[in-house]
Amino acid sequence: MKKIVLLLMITSFCLAQNTERKLVWEENFNGKKLNESVWNYNLGDGCPDLCGWGNNERQFYTKKNHKIKSGKLIIQAKKEGSQYTSTKITTKGKKEFLYGRIEARAKLPIGHGLWPAFWMLGANIDEVKWPKTGEIDIIEYIGRDPHMVYTTLHTQDSHGNTINTKRTEFPTIEEGYHTYAIEWNRDKIDFFVDSILVYTFNPEIKNDDTWPFDKPFYIIVNLAIGGNFGGPDVDDTILPQKFLIDYIRVYQ
Repeated sequence: MKKIVLLLMITSFCLAQNTERKLVWEENFNGKKLNESVWNYNLGDGCPDLCGWGNNERQFYTKKNHKIKSGKLIIQAKKEGSQYTSTKITTKGKKEFLYGRIEARAKLPIGHGLWPAFWMLGANIDEVKWPKTGEIDIIEYIGRDPHMVYTTLHTQDSHGNTINTKRTEFPTIEEGYHTYAIEWNRDKIDFFVDSILVYTFNPEIKNDDTWPFDKPFYIIVNLAIGGNFGGPDVDDTILPQKFLIDYIRVYQ
């Protein structure tokens, strides 16, 4: 009973927070194709500058591994011959946000070696580079660790195998759609899964190395395969798999 009451309190709080904000941008994927006035494609394997996209990932990103259907973005991970393929899109230079609630409703792919993510990078990344720019991983899921949701931040002070992370169990996370969100202001970032608060980042000392989250960030959606975090082994028998995104919304 106590858990139910607590959940209701948290949900009510989150709803109240949303009513105080205005919806400033949403992507409902209602067109026939991806809107390139909003979205960029990252293509290839990251070489020569960032081979394996910095994580020894095994996929080659294309413009062909996704489609828009019935108001959903569907990213598909495949193995074509000896090559793994997928899609990665960003709003860099087109839609960038400072503070607010950023959320996505999505259905995860399942299988060992898959690594879907909804995340953000600082818009000044070309000037200061990663990790100085900061990174907000709103949701990462790895198929080799089922029922677990990862919410993580990377800063100059703590990056790579960061301590600013939380691994939270949701036994039914692979079933149907779930909403992944952050509530971000000048003091802290709260992470939510289906309105349940799972992690808060609020460093006592805030400077360029610990808190690069006082400038605009852009949104990224991708489905990686393998890699340092996804795991070196990929179960080819589960491919193809789909990462479905129903919508993305930003409230401020």
